[in-house]
Amino acid sequence: MSGQQHGIGVDIGGTKIAAGLVDEAGHLLRSESVPTPQEADDIAVAVADLVEKLSADGAVSGIGIGAAGFVDIDRSTVIFAPNIDWRDEPLGRDVARHTGLPVVVENDANAAAWGEFRFGAGEDADDLLLVTVGTGVGGGTVHRGQLLRGGFGVAGEVGHLRVVPDGIECGCGQRGCLEQYGSGRALVRAAKERGVELSGPEITQRAVEGDELCVDLLHDLGEALGAGIASLAAVLDPSVIAIGGGVADAGDLLLDSIRSSFQTYLPAGKHRPVAQIRLAVLGNEAGIIGAADLGRAHG
Repeated sequence: MSGQQHGIGVDIGGTKIAAGLVDEAGHLLRSESVPTPQEADDIAVAVADLVEKLSADGAVSGIGIGAAGFVDIDRSTVIFAPNIDWRDEPLGRDVARHTGLPVVVENDANAAAWGEFRFGAGEDADDLLLVTVGTGVGGGTVHRGQLLRGGFGVAGEVGHLRVVPDGIECGCGQRGCLEQYGSGRALVRAAKERGVELSGPEITQRAVEGDELCVDLLHDLGEALGAGIASLAAVLDPSVIAIGGGVADAGDLLLDSIRSSFQTYLPAGKHRPVAQIRLAVLGNEAGIIGAADLGRAHG
């Protein structure tokens, strides 16, 4: 480890805090995890304990934290989190006080997008749109080597692009959001409407095995995602679009449908360069790797 600058990446979820020691090349060297404390005030202490374990045998230049929620432009304060009782939580300041290290806090999907940009699906590009398809739809954008964070730090909520006026009610308070039609939750709902009670992973597995109904369900999901991503591309003009999350395990069964729909709905698609749509590379480690790189650079 001598001479190298390492970072620690932390992914704070509603049930688990995962952390990893990451080198300059994006390699996850070691990892630790603990259950997320029930009291929000105890989370900074739990993160500091993980950092101490991971940095025991070598120098660490900085910490990056990925948190599900809105992160202020200061990259330290969590304005709002849906699964943890955080409102204007000074998370970065508190972790820095406990560890004595520089801390960057970033939205978890943004951190994953940065990881894929630096070390995964977008490492050969100047920009990247990451769309993660799990229980919901998340994502992040890198433009010309910089995370697109917006004027207030809360850009990147791609799952809440409104695609169906007066459509299905969404947890964000609006109706017709992309994640109500292009997520794992939408996949399960569509299966139930066709008389089948299956989980998202079960649908994906059966589709891979050739089950016609499950193949159709994934096709419909891909069509919804492709149409939504086409609208995003009209605004963001990415050269690479990476598809990640658990539903992406379906591979080309999902990607082929996304690509076809994307081409159909991309404005002036015959008269413009078309983004490459790829599978994300880093899997569940993308957030930790991306956060660690942000923390290392900040340090």
